[in-house]
Amino acid sequence: MAGSESKMHVRTARADDAAGLAELDTAAWSAESGFPSILQRTAASFFTPDNPPASHLVCEIDGQVVGYLVLRPPTTLPENAHVIGVFGLAVAPAARRLGAASALLAAAEQRARAAGARKLSLRVLGTNEPAIRLYDRLGFEREGVLRGEFFINGDYIDDLLMAKHLEPVL
Repeated sequence: MAGSESKMHVRTARADDAAGLAELDTAAWSAESGFPSILQRTAASFFTPDNPPASHLVCEIDGQVVGYLVLRPPTTLPENAHVIGVFGLAVAPAARRLGAASALLAAAEQRARAAGARKLSLRVLGTNEPAIRLYDRLGFEREGVLRGEFFINGDYIDDLLMAKHLEPVL
């Protein structure tokens, strides 16, 4: 997978990706990474009416699914329609540092722009330094902090609100 001739591709998820994405969750998330409850998802519960396959982008390297990103409006209010939110991003441990997360975020930005969005927002645990560095590098800015938003493994963890303001393409 790590060869320089590897081919990376981002696409919209399909219903038949559920089992592979649930398996990816098991590999990507752990009690140490923040959300032990994620480990309970199965193929049958991966996609939901609120998170159908169409709201997921998947990244493949050489035809193997190595990551996903969930993208949807944060609310159903028309006053909030100019914002698209990232509601999950995971990359398999073996595929990290190969550009999968960057490719997924670039595709998310492209999709948001195509939908007329002016802002791409996300939340990230304050302890997730690698993700914060990635978001900073890609032009996301900190917009707020929800102090002690999560209680994980005996600690209260801050949740950072970050966003990238999308200028209209002329």
